[in-house]
Amino acid sequence: MATRARRTQRRRQVLSREQIIDTAIELLDAGGEGGLTVRALTERLATGSGAIYYHVGTRDELLNTATETVIAAALAIKPARAPATPENEIRAVALGLFDAIAEHQWLATRLAVQLTRNPWGPVMVGIFEKIGRQVRALGVPQAAWFVAASTLVHYILGAVSQNARIDGDASGVEADVDREKFLDAASTAWQELDPADYPFMHAISGQVREHDDREQFLAGIALVLDGITNLR
Repeated sequence: MATRARRTQRRRQVLSREQIIDTAIELLDAGGEGGLTVRALTERLATGSGAIYYHVGTRDELLNTATETVIAAALAIKPARAPATPENEIRAVALGLFDAIAEHQWLATRLAVQLTRNPWGPVMVGIFEKIGRQVRALGVPQAAWFVAASTLVHYILGAVSQNARIDGDASGVEADVDREKFLDAASTAWQELDPADYPFMHAISGQVREHDDREQFLAGIALVLDGITNLR
């Protein structure tokens, strides 16, 4: 009887591609890539594996689709309470990606995979196109478009990934380490360095403890933009 009831529930449920993608993102948010399995999906959606494959394909295809969905939403964000200048558009894209990875930690790994293995796919093409149009709007000469856009994209992805836990990272750093304690330990270690041998590291030891990740990220964007505007 229990089996028949589950089958009846499945038949009555109208399963959509969007439901599967949304549920996949929830599983990824909760357990990283390891938490996204066909079995977990079928149990959460009360459906069969055949329906999953029919709507979204394989697990790898679903991972790519989930990544595309979250990134597309991040790229659609417009500058808040600021003129729609190229600089502000670039900051909006950068912050959209920063906040997306802060909310969906698994994205750090997926973006690294997309950048190194599938730069012609919709995720990287979408990011480069969004940034590249604003580089062009800044008046950068066409010969420097690729260098300027690549520098921005690599800085953005590198910086946002640094603030996220990367699945499969074997660095030995605990995933749930307290940020304040971690920065305090780094600051203390740098402060204890011999200032004669490490004058710079000794001098900035207090700054690392007090810095704000988001503000530091935006400061980096400003520095890159200053360099790009000199190409005009």
